[in-house]
Amino acid sequence: MTSHQRLTLAAGLAAALASPAVLAQPAVIFDMGGKFDKSFNQAAYDGAERWKKETGKPYLEFEINNPAQREQAKRRMAERGADPIVGIGFSQGSSLDKVARDFPKLKFAIVDFVVPLPNVQSIVFKEHEGSFLVGMMAAMASKTGKVGFVGGMDIPLIRKFQCGYEQGAKFVNPNIGLSANMTGTTPSAWNDPARGGELAKSQFASGVDVVFAAAGGTGVGVYQAAKDAGKLAIGVDSNQNHLHPGTMLTSMVKRVDVAVYNAFKGVQPGVSSLGLKEGGVDYALDEHNAKLVTPEMKRRVDAAKADIIAGKIKVIDYMAANACK
Repeated sequence: MTSHQRLTLAAGLAAALASPAVLAQPAVIFDMGGKFDKSFNQAAYDGAERWKKETGKPYLEFEINNPAQREQAKRRMAERGADPIVGIGFSQGSSLDKVARDFPKLKFAIVDFVVPLPNVQSIVFKEHEGSFLVGMMAAMASKTGKVGFVGGMDIPLIRKFQCGYEQGAKFVNPNIGLSANMTGTTPSAWNDPARGGELAKSQFASGVDVVFAAAGGTGVGVYQAAKDAGKLAIGVDSNQNHLHPGTMLTSMVKRVDVAVYNAFKGVQPGVSSLGLKEGGVDYALDEHNAKLVTPEMKRRVDAAKADIIAGKIKVIDYMAANACK
């Protein structure tokens, strides 16, 4: 980073956090892709906004555009006495660990990463469980017997989505054809809709007719490609069914909004793992996709959901078992 870039970064942070300190004012730090990515970050934003609407109180926020900003933003907020400070995304783990150690009297929360400190709540999700359900739906909706997956950054967490999705599809059809691509290996993979569209088009050309995107803002390109090709797509994190009604088969909802809302209400130090049983993940059914989901599809998916919650169906967690290779 050049001296000019460092000065620009410092100025940007100072401007974003320049308002007077407010005791116990919560703060949220969105990661690459921004709070309006229509997916992961936006779910966090929705949770913060819900808290603001219900309490009538303000909160601090910052959108990361450069990796160096992660620690600086948290440190500035901590110096102002913001409490709790919530980091969105696994990539904020190391910076939150550092700042939380330096400010032991403040409370912190991190989504998608575990920071084992007494003043930190680590909120993780059982994405494989929700992905299993939408994998079932993809297999049932497919007319070609081929379904696809487009991931964002190639990391174990996104492989976890893919692994659950594949298990669900094979649960319905053991002979289902599966195509999978990752967008990239750097954080820019979360915000590359053009590349997402290209990967989806390639999969459609190979016979895929339903594709699940777990790729943040990149997914927008996947969904557009599905609409243009007359295929089906599955959204992620937020309920994205409304983006292209009639094309979006469903969305694998990950309740990051609830995680942020609850953290703002009060951090509970330790690890919180949210799956189907806890209401942390699910599939989305609303007026935008109701015509695509047949009564039989809903019956089978709801039955599997109940069996997963009851422990009758065991969905393999890629990050625990390193399966689906």
